[in-house]
Amino acid sequence: MFKTMKQLFTSTNKDLRHRIYFTLGALMIFILGISIRVPGTEDLTSNLGFLELINTMGGGALKNFSIFALGVMPYITASIIMQLLQMDIIPYFTELSKQGPTGRQKINQITRYLGIFFAFVEGYAFAFAFIGKAGNPLEYMYIATVLTAGTAFLLWLGDQITQKGIGNGMSLIIMAGIIATLPQMFVDAFNGLIALDGTAQIITLGIIKFLIFVVIYFAIVIGMVFIQESERRIPIQYANKSTNAFGSAAQSFMPIKINTAGVVPVIFASSLLSIPSILAQVIKNDSFTLFAQKYLDYTTPVGFLLYVIFIFFFAYFYTFIQVKPEEFSKNLQENGGYIPGIRPGDETKKYISKVLSRLTVLGATFLVIIAGLPILFSKVTSLPTSVSIGGTGLLIVVGVALETYKQLEGSLLSRSYKRGYRR
Repeated sequence: MFKTMKQLFTSTNKDLRHRIYFTLGALMIFILGISIRVPGTEDLTSNLGFLELINTMGGGALKNFSIFALGVMPYITASIIMQLLQMDIIPYFTELSKQGPTGRQKINQITRYLGIFFAFVEGYAFAFAFIGKAGNPLEYMYIATVLTAGTAFLLWLGDQITQKGIGNGMSLIIMAGIIATLPQMFVDAFNGLIALDGTAQIITLGIIKFLIFVVIYFAIVIGMVFIQESERRIPIQYANKSTNAFGSAAQSFMPIKINTAGVVPVIFASSLLSIPSILAQVIKNDSFTLFAQKYLDYTTPVGFLLYVIFIFFFAYFYTFIQVKPEEFSKNLQENGGYIPGIRPGDETKKYISKVLSRLTVLGATFLVIIAGLPILFSKVTSLPTSVSIGGTGLLIVVGVALETYKQLEGSLLSRSYKRGYRR
């Protein structure tokens, strides 16, 4: 890492530094926008429930009811839905996915329109739910339009980061929002654990508790990095390749990550369980609200169990969408490749499916632990709800940071190879 930073600040990588500065400047605009409240509204004082995930990803923008309250989550939802629709559900989207760059461009355009539509629907629902019946349809429409415009601006800003900066713009915006809440979280933890007006013994005990909290927090981060980087390598041989010095065919590997699905299962599960909560805010029915709070809240045993089941289901579903054992087996056979000890065709498909199933159990269990840690932590401590350990937000930060660092390192490596070749 230190070597990479040293290379970055050499005179030959000046343009790359400018891309990093552009990225940081764009993210600062996003951070400033979080504090700009929608005109005519106030901070939300009610419990956000499962909407806390959206609030965390937006750096507290939803709680502030700022112009960026929805963040890029409507676009993320639209992207996931478009990926599902390409799986032979709608033939038109399936054909577009096979048309190369032209098809991908059309899919991206449709995804953006769908994301803007979701932003308007969510903005109108939030306006009605949190402003209440005191407003009128024109006020709801106004607030929904402002929130939709905020999401549209973030989509444009994310594109600018991707094209002129470093890393994936949308992912970096989400990461910046989550990081923006971390300083206040540590301040709240410090104030909650250390009673400055107490005796010296109580203060010392509080400091020890706070240090333990910090150590556990960073230990979880290290564990996340380890899991995110862990992978199962399946050996692959190509019979039509030239042999090496030992007389064996050239061999390569197919890496499969333990957590192939990333944070998508948690986002799906949270979004699904948040629908009743949003409806309860909108329809204002006491019996339905009580039912949602008693059985669909993640802090209740039934709600937490549903949360876990949904995470496992979406982890399996999304993993097999990403890897596609049948398609992999077919492509491998067409290119003259095979897995040692496994016959090409149907047996290869079954083998890949079996490996994926076992890895997904580990990956889904990891996601459940990470998503469940903040819930359990809030139950056993008296700290404010803003203080948590683990969580989906932290997992997103780790994943995006690793991906951005790899992209930066790869760019520096390719530049060094080009300079060496010219010499």
